[in-house]
Amino acid sequence: MSTPSFVIRGASGAPSAPRWDRIDSRLLIAQARQVYFSYLSSTPAGHEPLGVVVDPQETDGRVVFETPVLLPDEEFIAIDLIRGRTSRGRSRWKG
Repeated sequence: MSTPSFVIRGASGAPSAPRWDRIDSRLLIAQARQVYFSYLSSTPAGHEPLGVVVDPQETDGRVVFETPVLLPDEEFIAIDLIRGRTSRGRSRWKG
């Protein structure tokens, strides 16, 4: 892999978590799930994605397999948030 000819400030490293206090998390995660499940229904089994990049102002997004560089209005939603908790992650009280 060659070194880039220029550097994009803020483009290195993993994308940060969305600012949940500034957005509607239910809508954002629902939008990411819609993009992810659309991808699953139209693509044969393959590599495991890292997550989905969505723009809260738009209705679409993209499934990503590498650390994405985000545009100012985009948010990265990790695959764990899209899939939800597993049954092992939930503690149930049986009384």
